[in-house]
Amino acid sequence: MTWRKRIFDLFFASLLVIILGPIILWLIWVIWRREGRPVFYAAERMKTPTESFRLWKFRTMSVVEDDSGVSGADKAARVTPTGAWLRRRRLDEFPQLWNILKGDLSFVGPRPPLREYVERFPDLYARVLQSRPGVTGLATIAFHKHEERLLAHCKTAEETDAVYCRACIPRKARLDLIYQRHQSTCYDFDLVFQTIGNLFRRRRD
Repeated sequence: MTWRKRIFDLFFASLLVIILGPIILWLIWVIWRREGRPVFYAAERMKTPTESFRLWKFRTMSVVEDDSGVSGADKAARVTPTGAWLRRRRLDEFPQLWNILKGDLSFVGPRPPLREYVERFPDLYARVLQSRPGVTGLATIAFHKHEERLLAHCKTAEETDAVYCRACIPRKARLDLIYQRHQSTCYDFDLVFQTIGNLFRRRRD
């Protein structure tokens, strides 16, 4: 990560913590009131091919002892009513401001992968994770809805894993590497504004 990108992240993450602080506190209260504890969900993600971190989100699913892999239709029944509302607006990702301040994430970059996929596709992720993972990015904007549609048809964890590995990982990696080749502060601003625009369009849908 360049020093310009790190300053960009620190400045805007600090600003958003101040602006969104009351909303974040209100969301904590709403989740605790409606769904109980825990309010937050922390999952292992990879920052580099060998270095992991704890990615923070608001909890959107019921708690189970063993939870692994990406979310497909096989996990749909676990999404809480409050969680579904949070996910539609991507409000569940507000706690990732803490990850940005810590330096685990950038605002823009590839989505941080699970360890199991980094270990299964080491050559691919060795290239993708040359960029600091991000909250949003080119792959998130261009492929997220298509990925949701693909995984929504998967009825078992095994089917979800197979579709994700075959159809999602290669396409997202291709987009992440395009971003990597063209990364700049202006491009990051453009992707952030596209993400915000997509959120407003989701609210109208």
